[in-house]
Amino acid sequence: MRKRLMALGMCALILASTLGATSANAAPALDWQPCQGLPAPLECATLTVPLDYRNPGGAKLDVAVSRLKSTNPQARRGALLLNPGGPGGSGLDLPLAIAQLSPASLTDAYDLIGFDPRGTGKSSPVTCALTPEQLDQSKVIPYPAPNGDIAENVAYAKQVAKQCREHSGKVLPFITTQNTARDMDGIRAALGEKKISYLGYSYGSYLGAVYTTMFPAQSDRIVLDSVVDPREVWRTVWQQWGPSNEERFEDFAKWAALRDPSYGLGATPAAVRATYLNLAAKLDKAPLGSYTGNIFRGQVRGALYDDHNFAIMAKQIQGLLGGQAPPPPSGPPGDEGQSSLATLWGVACDDATWPGSIAQHQRDVLVYKQRYPITAGMPSNVWPCAFWPTKPIEPPLRIGDRGPSNVLLTQNQRDPATPLVGAKAMRAALGDRARLVTADAGGHGAYLFQENACLTNTATTFLVNGRLPARDIRCGTELSKRADDPARDRIVQDIQSKQFPL
Repeated sequence: MRKRLMALGMCALILASTLGATSANAAPALDWQPCQGLPAPLECATLTVPLDYRNPGGAKLDVAVSRLKSTNPQARRGALLLNPGGPGGSGLDLPLAIAQLSPASLTDAYDLIGFDPRGTGKSSPVTCALTPEQLDQSKVIPYPAPNGDIAENVAYAKQVAKQCREHSGKVLPFITTQNTARDMDGIRAALGEKKISYLGYSYGSYLGAVYTTMFPAQSDRIVLDSVVDPREVWRTVWQQWGPSNEERFEDFAKWAALRDPSYGLGATPAAVRATYLNLAAKLDKAPLGSYTGNIFRGQVRGALYDDHNFAIMAKQIQGLLGGQAPPPPSGPPGDEGQSSLATLWGVACDDATWPGSIAQHQRDVLVYKQRYPITAGMPSNVWPCAFWPTKPIEPPLRIGDRGPSNVLLTQNQRDPATPLVGAKAMRAALGDRARLVTADAGGHGAYLFQENACLTNTATTFLVNGRLPARDIRCGTELSKRADDPARDRIVQDIQSKQFPL
C-alpha cells in the first residue's frame, strides 16, 4: 500500500509539472520591441499565459518580459532568468542592474532575462485600491500598538482583504508561486531554450526552488540567493524576522559603538541597543509630528539590509535624539506600488493557509514583543491572509531532491530578512541537488551585492563554467578589492527596494 501511495504521489508531481510544461511548450516566439520607459539595448515583449493552468483554454494573463542580449554572442551559452524578490517585485528592468553589477564573463555567457511576475507592474496588474493612509508601511508590515495590542492591525487586515476581493477577486486566487513558476517555463519555451538558468534573490530564491522542483529537466544552472525557508510558507517565514533582526542589529550596534565620538549613540553595543529601544519608546509616547515609533522601527529594519546604510541610520538617530525627524517614508508609489502590494498579499495568502484566530495572533505578538524587542512583536502580527476570502487552489509544493545537482545557494550569515536557518533548511530539502555557500557578513543579498570574493567567485564560476562545489563552503570576511562606488551602491539599494517584504 505504501509503495502504491508513493507511486501515486510521484505521478501527481509529474502531472503537475507536465500541466505547466504543456502550455509552456506551446508558447509562441516573443516579439521583441524597444521597452517603453526603459533604455536600449533592453528589449521587451509580452507572453500570454493561462490565468488558471487547470483550464488552459480559459481566461488569459499577459506577462511582460525583457531581454538584454549577451555582450559576446560567440561566448553565449544560454539565457539567465532573473527575479529580484518580493513577492511582487517588478523585474522588467533587472537585467540592466545585474549587468552593471556582474563581471564580463557573466554578461558574455548569457542573455539576461527579466520579467514582471503575474499581477505585478506590466503583467496584468492586480490592485486592492489602497488609500494613501493604507499605504503606510508600518501598517503594510504590521507593527502592533506600543502596548502590543493588535486591534488596529486586525481592522486594517480585514479591510484590505475585503478591498482585494472587491477589486481583484477573480484573479488573485491564481497569483501564486507555483503559477508564476509555470509562467517562467512559458518564458523558457518562448525563448526557444531547452533549458534555462536562473538567479533569484530573497523571495526569488523560493520561486526558483519551486521552479526547479516542478521542472527539473528544464533547469540549467540555478542560483538561489538570500534563501527562504521552504518548510512552512509564509507566516513562519515572517516570524523568523524576530531573532534575525536581533542578530543583525548587533552588527549595527558594534559599528556605532566604535564610532561613539562621531554619533554619540553609545560606547558599547549594549548602550547603542538601549539608545534605540529608548528612542522608539519615546516616539511611541510623543511622535515627532507624524513620525512614530513604528515608522522609526520600520526604517531601522530596512537599513539593516546593507552595511552601507549604517552611517545614514546613525545620523538619523542622532537627529531624532535632538528632536529632528527625517521625512517619513511614503508608501510604494503609483499603480506599480499598488500592484506590488496586491501581488504580495496574493502570493502570501494563496500559497498557503493562515491561522484565522485573532487570539492566537495576539498571544504570539505579546510573546515576540518581549522576546525580540527590536521588532516589537511585528513578525507574529496579523496579515490580511487571516481574513482572506478564498482558500489556496493547490497545496504548497514540497521542495525535494529529485533532479540534477545544479543548484547553488548563496547566503550571508546574518541576514535580517532571510536568515541562515532558512538557507540550511533549503539545503536539506534539495539534498544532493544543491550546495550552500555562506559569507561571514550581514545584510540582505549576497551574490553581486556583497564584496565577498570567495562567495562571488564561487557563484560566477558555477554560472559561467558549470562547476558546482564538491561540498558546502563557508567563506570568511574577505572582500573584493574595489574603490568606493556610490553608483553601484544605489543599484543594490534599488534592487533591495523591490524585496518587499523579502
